[in-house]
Amino acid sequence: MSKEVLAIQNLTVGFKLRKEVFTAVDNISFKIRKNETRALVGESGSGKSVTALSILQLLPKLRTIYSQDSSILVNSEETIGLNNSALRKIRGNKVSMIFQEPMTSLNPFHKVGNQIMESVMSHKKISKHDARLRAMELMQLVEIPDLERRFDAFPHELSGGQRQRIMIAMALINEPDLLIADEPTTALDVTIQAQILDLMNRIKEQLGMAILFITHDLGLVEKFSDTVSVMKGGKIVEQGNTKEIFSDPEDDYTKKLLNSEPQPKKDTTCDDENILKIKNLDVFYKIPSKTLFGSNLFHAVKGVTMDIPRKSTIGVVGESGSGKSTLGKAIINLVDYEGDIIFENRLLRDMSKSELQKVKSDIQIIFQDPYGSLSPRMTIGEIIGEGLDVHKQELSKVQKDEMIKDVMNDVGLDPDLMFKYPHEFSGGQRQRIAIARALILKPRFIILDEPTSALDRSIQIQVIDVLKQLQLKYELTYLFISHDLKVIRSMCDKIFVMSEGSMVEYGNAKEVFNNPKENYTKKLLDASLKYSS
Repeated sequence: MSKEVLAIQNLTVGFKLRKEVFTAVDNISFKIRKNETRALVGESGSGKSVTALSILQLLPKLRTIYSQDSSILVNSEETIGLNNSALRKIRGNKVSMIFQEPMTSLNPFHKVGNQIMESVMSHKKISKHDARLRAMELMQLVEIPDLERRFDAFPHELSGGQRQRIMIAMALINEPDLLIADEPTTALDVTIQAQILDLMNRIKEQLGMAILFITHDLGLVEKFSDTVSVMKGGKIVEQGNTKEIFSDPEDDYTKKLLNSEPQPKKDTTCDDENILKIKNLDVFYKIPSKTLFGSNLFHAVKGVTMDIPRKSTIGVVGESGSGKSTLGKAIINLVDYEGDIIFENRLLRDMSKSELQKVKSDIQIIFQDPYGSLSPRMTIGEIIGEGLDVHKQELSKVQKDEMIKDVMNDVGLDPDLMFKYPHEFSGGQRQRIAIARALILKPRFIILDEPTSALDRSIQIQVIDVLKQLQLKYELTYLFISHDLKVIRSMCDKIFVMSEGSMVEYGNAKEVFNNPKENYTKKLLDASLKYSS
């Protein structure tokens, strides 16, 4: 029997509220042995991340309550109740953690190389020179290109995949016994996702470490983990060997998760007439040069031409940095562009200011992270109705409130919740709020920029169903930007494949999925299939 790196026994975690204690984790037990990958799966709010943070004792001490028989053993050492000095010897040394969003985990004011050096210098007596060499070695291990330049880069200068690799390098530099990976690939493109998981697997074998892999993506669980624990409402409802549970699940909740897969779109509702035409679209970004007053141009979108039929859903796919989001921003006039964008047979650049104002109500955008795009200081009613204050100033407050209630009903939200704030809602509910905000102006064209990437699969399906129902009800046209090819297949009539700013393939969704013509498209599909159930 291999050594137990982590042993959790009877763990119950509660949080003090004003008048009661909320139990987030309820009497769970599991073990992880050396060289084992255990997946912890479940929907948002099931207790996955609270469990992970408990291992490192990162929960707020004054508000957190552990039951008397709760036990967390790391290499046979109890961590609950340890003082800060003892915990520092464990954190980042024996146990390391990769967080879901590297951009918020990395310090934006420090170069990434220095942040990796800090990880090793905090735990070992080592010179700056040796720490730099060790950091460079880890950056090479996680396959960061152009080492010297990337070492001195700031987090915002790296792509999402590169930032996640930096987080992995920081987590691995002290060769921990246990790596906690909390949704490490959620926001990454399928090709980068496959690279990151392959990398973690190789490093696990090299170092003989254990991995606690927290995710809501069951495709990744099946391919990547040895054992799995399924959580619901703070409890573990089923656990054991991954292959056995996937082939013969016993609990109804596990069966529900396994069956939560977006189904391919069957019927196409699009018209022959186009609502939007794009001709020879170019977008350039200014980037700093090495000279004091100079600047260089980065060609983000290169000569893109496409037609978008009415009532259709056009999927835009490609790797990080391919120009997907920039294309969407150009259409809604959030970035400067060259070329022609024709909406409803009118060239946007020829429109007057008042005409462009009307177009802004006809073309709306829904962003990837609803928590980041919803103001925390405004109520849900104020957020949803904000567009009415700009575009429908002639309406009375009573009329606006009625419209807010109607659109909340459309997206499956209780209108009585309109006086609550964003932090009081789940991720899926916040995305419904973002959809309602876009929908209230009765637009004809909506850009959806990764609207489901951060959601659990079962919540994704709910949001997809809402979008499909709304499209039929209001005859909407969607431009759907995503790296999740299962969601694209479920939503889209046509697919537009981008690479390095250019269109490499455009065609009927079924044809592109079943018979891709370009090698780049084949590469995306292969990467998606590699870690899908």
